[in-house]
This record gives sequence, C-alpha cells and structure tokens, in this order.
Amino acid sequence: MSEEMNVVELSQRIISGDRVALAKAITLVESTKDDHIELGSHLVTACLPHAIESRRIGITGVPGVGKSTFIDAFGSALTDKGHKVAVLAVDPTSDITHGSILGDKTRMEKLASDPNAFVRPTPAGGALGGVARKTRESIALCEAAGYDIILIETVGVGQSETSVHSMVDMFILLVLATAGDELQGIKRGIMEKADLVVINKNDGENATYTNLAKATYHQALHMFPVKNSAWTVPVVACSSISGSGINEVEKSTNSFFTQIHTSGYLTKHRAEQNGYWLKQALTEELLHRFYTDTNTTAKLKEIELEVKKGNENPFNAARKLLKGWGYKS
Repeated sequence: MSEEMNVVELSQRIISGDRVALAKAITLVESTKDDHIELGSHLVTACLPHAIESRRIGITGVPGVGKSTFIDAFGSALTDKGHKVAVLAVDPTSDITHGSILGDKTRMEKLASDPNAFVRPTPAGGALGGVARKTRESIALCEAAGYDIILIETVGVGQSETSVHSMVDMFILLVLATAGDELQGIKRGIMEKADLVVINKNDGENATYTNLAKATYHQALHMFPVKNSAWTVPVVACSSISGSGINEVEKSTNSFFTQIHTSGYLTKHRAEQNGYWLKQALTEELLHRFYTDTNTTAKLKEIELEVKKGNENPFNAARKLLKGWGYKS
C-alpha cells in the first residue's frame, strides 16, 4: 500500500512540474528490478492521462558533429520563446564500468541551468532495445510534467537511429560542411529518415564549404522517394557556438509540424508507432520472463554448454528450451 501511495504522490509531483520527482521517476523506469518495473509501469499509467501533446524531435549525427552543443543552442532558443524543453540523451556506455562516458549535462551548460529545461543522460548499457523502451516511457513522463518539446539525442552509431526514429515525430540529421567526405560516411538509411539536414559548425574555415555542402546534400536527398509525410527535406546551416542559423532551424521545424498537423500525418504516424511499440513491449516482456524463469535458467546453462562443445545444434537447443518453457510448435 505504501508503494502504491508513493506512486500516487510521485505522479502528482510530476504533473505539478517537479523536476526532482521527474528525475526519480525516470530512474525508476530505467531500473531492471522486477518490483521497480512493476512500479514504473503503474507510474507511467498514472501519468499518461495528464501528458500534453509535445513535439518529439530526434537528433543524430556522427560523433564529433556537435550534437550536444547544437541541442544546447537550439533548446535554449526554444525556452527563450516560452517552451519547456526536455532533453533525453542516450549515452554510449563503458563496457568496463557500465557508466555513461559522455557528460551531457556538462556539455549543455545553458540548458542544465535553465529552469524551463530538463536534461537527462541515459546510459545505453549495450542494450539499445531496452534503452528505447525506457526512453519512450521517459517521454510520457516528461509530457506529463508539461514539457512541450522533447529532444532525443542518439549515440550517433549503429541501430540507435532506428530505435529513436520509431518514437519521434521529426528526425534531424546533423552533418559537417566538408560535404564530400562527410556524405560518404552517412548511411543511406539515416539520410532517408531525415526530415531536416543541418550543416553544423558553420563558422571559421568550415563556412567556406557551406554552399557546396548544401548543394551536395540537396542532390543526395532528391534521389530518395517522396516521404509519406509529403514533406520536402530542407538543408540549413548553423553555428551552435555563435547562434547564427538557429532561427532557420526553428522555422524549419515549425513548418514541418504545421504541415503534418494539417495533413493528419502526425496522428497516423503516432498510431503506427503505438502499434510498433506494442509488439516491441511483447517481445521484451517475453524475453524478460524467459530469462528470469529459474527452471529455464538452469536448463539454459546446461544446453549452452553442449552448444559450445558442438554437441548440440543452436536452433534445436533453442526449440528444446522453448518447449520446456511451455511453447508448443
């Protein structure tokens, strides 16, 4: 009963905009302990009716492109105009210490001290699927706390972009002005996901390459099919340090959200995302129950040893384990 009361109290504090309570709630949903998972689920359920409709924006780019500095400048420009901005930054994690390598709060000095902003680094821990689920639940908590713009920074490598793309409305790809070399390092799939391409670090020597970079990215984007949103992807340049071009970024995001609201695409897109996350949640719940079943764990160790010795086929072994767990083929 006390735990239930704590969930009620915590949800009320979150709804009132208490940032400390929001931080505690996200810590709870990030926990892998069974009792915390249950409490976290109740907490998210309690907060969902109070969640406002926010703009969910994913931001990606290769390491070194300046994602956190850009988010600091872009987020600060948004809070200056009266928005409440939450930043959920998915950090790379040390395989040795399992702690966050990047100190996003220290690299987002303005937002970290802004009363209308909330910055939350999340250690990836090598399990992007789990991080994605936790990030999606964190989005709901931030929306219940009144944050109308949610910025999600990806680690910029591998599968993380796909995971983040499945939970945002808009995807911003940050690139550098050295277009020729930079374009070679960007996977086609990431370019196809982009709703806005931002040439960052448009200052100093980089600025001399900006026009060429714009032309190169425009040409690359025209090779892709028309987006389901019917949105034409713009390319803009900015300097996160001087602030030049940040207004252009904001104008592009405003235009994007106006279009997808008017066309009805936003409602359809979010409905599809909800269906996708239902399947993801089922997969994760089944895996969790399988690996936490004591009988299965014991059998898994035995069969895994036989597989490593080459005495058992991995696929047959998997079917045996599933049959023992209650699966019927």
